[in-house]
Amino acid sequence: MQFPFDNSYVHLPESLFSRVRPTPVAAPRLIAFNRPLARSLGLADAGDERELAEIFSGNRLPPGAEPLAMAYSGHQFGQFVPLLGDGRAILVGEVRDEAGQRYDIQLKGAGLTPYSRRGDGRAALGPVMREYLVSEAMAALGIPTTRALAAVVTGERVVRERFLPGAVMTRVARSHIRVGTFQYVATSGDVDSLKRLADYAIDRLYPELAGAEAPYQRFLEAVIARQARLVARWMHVGFVHGVMNTDNTSISGETIDFGPCAFLDAYHPGMVFSSIDEMGRYAFGNQPRIMLWNLTRLAEALLPLLAETQEAAIAMAEAILGSFKPVFETAFEAGVRSKLGLSSAEPGDVALATELYQLMAADKVDFTLAFRRLADAAESEWAGATVRDLFVDLAGFDAWGQRWRERLSREPGGAEAASKLMRSVNPAVIPRNHLIEAVIKAAIEAGDFEPFHALAAALAEPYADRPEFAWAQESPKPDEVVTATFCGT
Repeated sequence: MQFPFDNSYVHLPESLFSRVRPTPVAAPRLIAFNRPLARSLGLADAGDERELAEIFSGNRLPPGAEPLAMAYSGHQFGQFVPLLGDGRAILVGEVRDEAGQRYDIQLKGAGLTPYSRRGDGRAALGPVMREYLVSEAMAALGIPTTRALAAVVTGERVVRERFLPGAVMTRVARSHIRVGTFQYVATSGDVDSLKRLADYAIDRLYPELAGAEAPYQRFLEAVIARQARLVARWMHVGFVHGVMNTDNTSISGETIDFGPCAFLDAYHPGMVFSSIDEMGRYAFGNQPRIMLWNLTRLAEALLPLLAETQEAAIAMAEAILGSFKPVFETAFEAGVRSKLGLSSAEPGDVALATELYQLMAADKVDFTLAFRRLADAAESEWAGATVRDLFVDLAGFDAWGQRWRERLSREPGGAEAASKLMRSVNPAVIPRNHLIEAVIKAAIEAGDFEPFHALAAALAEPYADRPEFAWAQESPKPDEVVTATFCGT
């Protein structure tokens, strides 16, 4: 299998990374290979599963690979850690896709690196399967995200709360540069390296800023805008990242690091799934606020590049950070209107949506089912009974429904257009937590990967009504509800 490597990160200051080779594994076996993604990246389709297993386990490095582990800092649950880095991930190299866009190829779970600290450098099968499924589901939902190229079982065991099968996932990203990468360089006080990193990020991820006046200010503005729109998209589909540390916040504006992530079943803004988020810092409804907090840390790291004096730089950073709220609100409100079938804007739209969210929270209504069934209700009041059945406060929902129908009556496209719009933004299928847990259990306890592939197929077209995947649309039964998710390190 040929990789058209065109590596660039290795030319940055060597303080930003360590050269390291993957640690070979005993008996790699391919469990998933994303052939459409591989073709889009210009990777020759070998078709030999044994060769693919060797490559994507790290046992065999393709020609042109220049493996490295990236160094970065991070605020973890608000506490600054000066040196984190890739403790179990190795960047093999970079390729360009059909459009010329550069992408990283990274092996996650590939062995010890200088940043492993007390870790083993490995990944367990469960988290690898979770990240593969959720990242590909996010891509199918149209949300900026890292991608999954391959997953391999290693033939070895790793120790977590018990012995578990080991695995390696190949992750593809427009870049693995994080807010924590800039924090790491800024902490060293090396302004020249900070400038080189910023110039590199602009050239790679924001080429439209090349030659711009005040490029570092424009860079900060652009990162803020992408992240504001990204978190709005998370909120539209009920996604809870779970561990929004600054080292898990990408400069590219992609969703990255699917550790203790989850999707809402019953709606509530205070929902927390991560087993280590004891204070609810990264609860669903806190995500916009935390994203702004993380971006403030990026602005702090960039201060030496924003103005000649610290006072002027702080004033500039504060002004730029002020753009987050209006960008987020514009993106969030536009998305919510679409979820309600509204293609035009009226002053009361946000209040209408807020009332629905309040009813859903009070009655613990399934987030995804409610909006999907509203699409049916938009076309037919009779069909509205299916969404009405989700609520306990029927009088409250009926009153809201009447106001919603009055608002829809003023839409230029009519009920059919509203329903079509709703079905294009309200998914029928999401990576439900209980389904992911079920496929992980089948793989670990029985070595059965068929449920994994079936769920991957169901998630591939999330906005389509496909009767054969009706099982993937259902809410969890009471004994299936997942209340805690885990990081896997």
